Amino acid sequence: MTQAMTRAEHPNPARRLRRLRRAELPVDTIELARYLVGKTLVHDLPCGRLAGRIVETEAYPVGDPAGHAFTGHSRANQSLFLGRGHAYVRFTYGVHWLMNVSSEIAGTGAGVLIRAVEPFDGIACMQKNRGTEVLRDLARGPGLLATALGIDKRLDGVDLCSPHSALWLGAAVRPAGTIGVSTRIGISRAAHRKLRFCEKGSPFVSGPTRLRQ
Repeated sequence: MTQAMTRAEHPNPARRLRRLRRAELPVDTIELARYLVGKTLVHDLPCGRLAGRIVETEAYPVGDPAGHAFTGHSRANQSLFLGRGHAYVRFTYGVHWLMNVSSEIAGTGAGVLIRAVEPFDGIACMQKNRGTEVLRDLARGPGLLATALGIDKRLDGVDLCSPHSALWLGAAVRPAGTIGVSTRIGISRAAHRKLRFCEKGSPFVSGPTRLRQ
């Protein structure tokens, strides 16, 4: 059993999470994607608090042909144009919701896809949401992450830095390890760009093993 798994299975119940302030978030999309690795994604629900360390992100910067904002502002992607620190939740492949964090300044469309988290709070609820007890697989991939944390279209546009939001970004509960950089996963446009960031060696990172190193 890895050290990371041990920590996730035995969270500290006294741990207090601090919400990130918008001023702490880098404006630049690529910088934000790197910055979010090691930070916390939290969803407060009636069943309790669901939380995990962000261990993998992908940047979709301004002008990126693989980004949902590339074709311009629309009703479907309007949350990407709200300025940094808002949730952009998009349904994809007719199967999964995907959780993104908007970036840049208001009126400029870009964002960061949250690809995986290391669960540490509300694990039993996440297991119920996912229908599995395998801790490593609860939120290892963007679609599985959204299911585990109960994220869907109702949360699109939520201010992730608001003190009143049920879905929010928190400070790191422990420092991030070495951050690896690679090409993004599962896209065909601009597939050569190295815009994926992850905590190297984490068993909670998605994708092929070679991309976790």
